[in-house]
Amino acid sequence: MPINLPESDAPRIVVIGAGFGGMTLVRKLSRSPYQVVLIDRNNYHQFQPLFYQVAMSGLEPSSISFPLRKMFHKRKNVFIRMADVESVDLDARKIHTNLGYVNYDLLVFAMGVRTNFFGNQRIAQHALTLKSVAEALYLRNAVLSDLESALTIRDFDERQTRMDIVIVGGGPTGVELAGALAEMKKFIIPAEYAELDPDEIDIYLIQGADRLLQGMSEAASLKARAFLEGLGVTVRTGIYVQDSDGRSVSLSDGSTIPCRKVIWAAGVTGHQIQGIPEECYGQGHRLLVDSFHRLKGYEHVFVIGDQALMCTEEWPEGHPQVAQPAIQQARNLAANLKRLRRGQTLRPFKYKDLGTLATIGRNKAVADLPGFRFQGFFAWVLWLVVHLKSILGVKNKLFVLLNWIWGYVTYDQSLRIIIRHKVRAEEV
Repeated sequence: MPINLPESDAPRIVVIGAGFGGMTLVRKLSRSPYQVVLIDRNNYHQFQPLFYQVAMSGLEPSSISFPLRKMFHKRKNVFIRMADVESVDLDARKIHTNLGYVNYDLLVFAMGVRTNFFGNQRIAQHALTLKSVAEALYLRNAVLSDLESALTIRDFDERQTRMDIVIVGGGPTGVELAGALAEMKKFIIPAEYAELDPDEIDIYLIQGADRLLQGMSEAASLKARAFLEGLGVTVRTGIYVQDSDGRSVSLSDGSTIPCRKVIWAAGVTGHQIQGIPEECYGQGHRLLVDSFHRLKGYEHVFVIGDQALMCTEEWPEGHPQVAQPAIQQARNLAANLKRLRRGQTLRPFKYKDLGTLATIGRNKAVADLPGFRFQGFFAWVLWLVVHLKSILGVKNKLFVLLNWIWGYVTYDQSLRIIIRHKVRAEEV
């Protein structure tokens, strides 16, 4: 059964995913001669770089989320449907969702990526992830609930499994999360959980590669490690997590860490969508595209963002799976779709690397910018400015700024509440 959408003489573009790429694309097409249908499983855009701050009680979820309908309510050619994509019929130009099917003239995949557990089902069952606002809240609940439980446990070993935390993956997410946890241990635990000994809390950051922040310079990597170790984080590189049973973590060197909370930030993989031929997938299940963002073998299907694999001489393994490539690809594709409508020549995509930032904690960050690199306080200030500027909505920017100022001045946040979903009678 078709999803209810108004008929139009304008060609219909269906955009799947409201992340950085999809959101930017729809905004650029919101005044174009197309009917634009945006499909996402949520009715809001999520600012992914700050998920870890929601997880660590630094920000409320609403501060980094923006309702899609509020953004486009004045755009008469944009239609939003909240649905899960189940399959695609590329020949019939039809998308099948849990609500029905949608016909399209042009299709854009901007679904991002999902967590990669590298086939380890036991880890997938027990690990915590950080790929959505909902997961950030779940992680916040887990951290706070285990602290509350630790207050009631007399046995030292059992208490340790509740208090210790293992973070797997030394990329920006893992590094930023480890720094935030270390600051919580230093400033919050002594004040609000005075009955607990902060020295009993061990924070481990496990990285399979030989250094942290593989996508950044060696100087940034070394400085990030020094910052984290200065905060009391145990950093172990060149070691892999092999197993987790919900009470301990087994490492490739034969050692074991007693721990209930394993936060998995070790890798991502693309979504495999029923109906897309196997030859369209490249490394990491990303979809192969040409320099005009077109899916391999299909003129009417486009892919942008983390889901796209555009291999060039400068980027032989594809562009970095971060916000900037997604935003730049969306802008180029929007311009090309307008050119396509006018019968003009399409413009190939060329990525402009604006640099990489990662924060480790208060006054501590690393920055790799074109032409120069620096670390410390000024890198931290730059990180704040860049992320604040990127958040959607004036109100959201203001709330985030006020939270940051308050936290910086008082060394505290008042967001440490445990929110549990209501269990219906039939679920008991």
